[in-house]
Amino acid sequence: MPKRARGALSLLVGVALVATVAAACGTTSENAGGGPAEPKPCGGAGGKYTIGVSQANVAEPYRERMDADIRQAAAGVPQFTVNFADAQQDNSKQVEQVENFLTQKIDLLIISPNEATPLTSVVKKAYEQGVPVLVLDRKVNGDSFTSFIGADNFDIGRKAGEFVAQTLLPGGGRVAEIKGLSGSSPAKERSDGFKLGIGGRNIEIVASADGDWLRDRGRQQADALLKGTPGIQVVYAHNDPMGEGAYLAAQDAGLSGIKIVGIDGLPIEAGGIKAVEAGRLAATFVYPTGGKEAVEAARKILVDCQQVPKVQGLPIERVTPENAAEVYARLNAGS
Repeated sequence: MPKRARGALSLLVGVALVATVAAACGTTSENAGGGPAEPKPCGGAGGKYTIGVSQANVAEPYRERMDADIRQAAAGVPQFTVNFADAQQDNSKQVEQVENFLTQKIDLLIISPNEATPLTSVVKKAYEQGVPVLVLDRKVNGDSFTSFIGADNFDIGRKAGEFVAQTLLPGGGRVAEIKGLSGSSPAKERSDGFKLGIGGRNIEIVASADGDWLRDRGRQQADALLKGTPGIQVVYAHNDPMGEGAYLAAQDAGLSGIKIVGIDGLPIEAGGIKAVEAGRLAATFVYPTGGKEAVEAARKILVDCQQVPKVQGLPIERVTPENAAEVYARLNAGS
């Protein structure tokens, strides 16, 4: 081969090698590009389908209830088999569990991500393999999923702030905030919404800490905030278990006058609605799990061969001592 030809061949091989290495290394979740998902042919009502449910952390009562709602709803669809995985608040473990679901050739993925950024790539991978992906409650980055199902976390935070401003501290005051896991989308949105709700009402957030959505962690953080920051009148907790933890911390510190507001409003004996009835929480806000709606979306996609909306919003409801018993009974009617 002439020397000039050998040079051209080496250049082509080099370019091909670089391209191969780049593909093997992959890219970040946000800039990976790629075309839209190519959905698999719909099998319809005559098929059998395996759904993988990837849960962030079943140790949280809200997520335990979400799995129970999915399980109950799926029992009414004879074509469905549902396999559950619990990441136990571990991002790497949740990525591995989703990868395992893909290896098992699941027909649809339901996921509630522990944190947005670490889970975005594997969700995008599933979507681009043609697996329908339903994201519940917590978001991922970008739009590489089939449908997001959940209530508006910014709006629920805003409503909590308005309740504090209008009902608990109409003349202004001092608030402590116990936040959820910092990398999860609800934590930021519930915090931002709350700040808007109290805006212009002479209310100051004088202390805040991450409670990671957990009751014991919330209690520890509330204990430190209440002891380290005098004059706190209200504790705003991003979920009811952390609010219950703050209640215990306030009791331990002899601060019985502090009002506590939470979010979730689970209609169970250990949930936030009963805590409002008992006076441990001043209010909570119902944030539906979306489990039933996720199964209904899966049925439309796999059995009815229909499309579903990109975003499916769920209703929010305020619960105070005045309506707690009625809301509890209504949400449990027919369950």
